[in-house]
Amino acid sequence: MWRLEGCEHFVMETVEKDCSKGRSQSEKGRIKYNQQLLKRALSEIEEVKLMQRTIIAGLKGMFHFEKPMIQKIACVDEVDILILEHLYESGSAGLLPKDLAEKLSQFKVKRHQVTRRIVRMNKRLEKGS
Repeated sequence: MWRLEGCEHFVMETVEKDCSKGRSQSEKGRIKYNQQLLKRALSEIEEVKLMQRTIIAGLKGMFHFEKPMIQKIACVDEVDILILEHLYESGSAGLLPKDLAEKLSQFKVKRHQVTRRIVRMNKRLEKGS
């Protein structure tokens, strides 16, 4: 704050505040420890994922899933089942979403809806239930 004292120069009064910014040393230590734990947990998860990929790659020839099992896991309704059946019929060449939409015209499904349904089915398959 400034104040004027007669003809003298301006004098600035200081206002003292107790504003301690930042965290205390104990809080800093706790946060640092938690970050180390998090990094360790994430690295262990990555190791487990790598091990899982290695095991799956080694056993890839042994995985033969039947059509009903995949339908039970991935499909929610009749449209999903029909999409899956049409994809099975097409073989490894596959079908474009617009072709699937044409085959499912009785359900009035558009090509972007077919793509979205396939993505959802893939996510359910990856999740496993």
